[in-house]
Amino acid sequence: MYKVFYKPEKDKWMGDIMPFGKDGKFYLYHQRDPRKPGPLTDNDEPFGWSLSTTTDFVNYEDHGDAIPAGDAKDPAQWIYAGSVFEAQGKIQAFYTGYNKKAEQEGRASQVLLHGTSTDYEHFQKNVDKLLLPAQKGYDKTDWRDPWVIWDSDKEEYLLILGTRLAGPKSKLTGRIVSFTSKDLKNWDFKGDFYAPNLYTGLEMPDLFKMGDWWYLLYTEYSEQSKTRYRMSKNINGPWIKPRDDAFDGRAYYAARTAFDGQRRVLFGWVPTREKGQGDMVNWEWGGTYVPLELAQRENGTLATKLPDELTEQFTTKTKISDFTIENSAGRTEKVIAHDVGRHFVLDMDITCSDDTSDIAVRLFKNLKTDESYQYLLTKDDKRLIFDKSPEWPWFQMMNKGLNRPLPEPNFKKMHVKLMVDNDIFVLVVNGISLIARGYQKFGDDLAVAANGKVEFKNIELRK
Repeated sequence: MYKVFYKPEKDKWMGDIMPFGKDGKFYLYHQRDPRKPGPLTDNDEPFGWSLSTTTDFVNYEDHGDAIPAGDAKDPAQWIYAGSVFEAQGKIQAFYTGYNKKAEQEGRASQVLLHGTSTDYEHFQKNVDKLLLPAQKGYDKTDWRDPWVIWDSDKEEYLLILGTRLAGPKSKLTGRIVSFTSKDLKNWDFKGDFYAPNLYTGLEMPDLFKMGDWWYLLYTEYSEQSKTRYRMSKNINGPWIKPRDDAFDGRAYYAARTAFDGQRRVLFGWVPTREKGQGDMVNWEWGGTYVPLELAQRENGTLATKLPDELTEQFTTKTKISDFTIENSAGRTEKVIAHDVGRHFVLDMDITCSDDTSDIAVRLFKNLKTDESYQYLLTKDDKRLIFDKSPEWPWFQMMNKGLNRPLPEPNFKKMHVKLMVDNDIFVLVVNGISLIARGYQKFGDDLAVAANGKVEFKNIELRK
């Protein structure tokens, strides 16, 4: 099914990824949901953490279970997200244990647990009997995803996790809280670390330093479900919100980072959709993972790109001649490639005149019906939007959250990269990415359209 993006087993889908990097190698600890009978359903089969490793995002080694699921008496019957790091001569894992019976009986069902390893591949589970249940005043059913780093200034470990205040989920009380420790065994609760009062809950926090800036990442547990970030010159804040504070859209969830000594990479997953009417139905938990490499702009904000190795897999290259579209009164379209198939990469440079309104990249286009998927780069609305085109009969796609800000200065000169891997699409414009998934195959042609005067140059199609 997929030739680019990694999926370890045909009958299992990837959930949250706990990445760790060292010496040019990434260790991808992750959940594999068999979906028996469905993703995170009442009778779903428990999962632990599995491990895959890679140095180039092309070749992977599957190491199987790193921390196995437990039985009905184990506080880690399911193993939810956590973090992996090296300390005290061992590989340390702090993770969320979930027990279904505890939830049914009204007890704390999500608790923090600790495992250790000497070989990265096999962990001793639940060592030290570390149990950090939800503190007083916090929701005991939303207490998860610990992230641990060493604070060199204070010479102590800092643990942050996602939670919310106790009470109805209609209240936007999602926050990140913190603990500190000198020895990884005795922990002091420090209260709220970041409490914006913007979301029902916060998940998958991440904290790292790049250059002079600290970055706090989290995924919002709300209708947008985006992975966002804040910036500060201090590990404890205050936290600055960038104008564009997301890494992608609705179809890129629970992303966390790792640094292998050369580059920092974001690891999130692209959800599947519920069975039904294709692109019209809701997103599911779990899917296929996509790596995005991070780059720091001059002002400290973060840009994304696809790792170069992914593009280099496509060895059949076709150069497409430069051309210009000029129509200030409406849209003009040009088909640039036929029979592109289901796995390809498009690169091109775009220069726009001041009167440009929008540009469209149309994939899987059917020349007879004019149906396609479409990335719309709109200068008027300053957005990058994914949708089905045309939408008729209304509506064809549940695309809430499938958009990104695209500031007007980008329209002077843009580099556009589109990567298609069967039903997963990734478009990157000047470091701004938007991932989508589409199940319909309207046709096999590729087209661009513009309203205004737009120059298309250095166009290359790779298969």
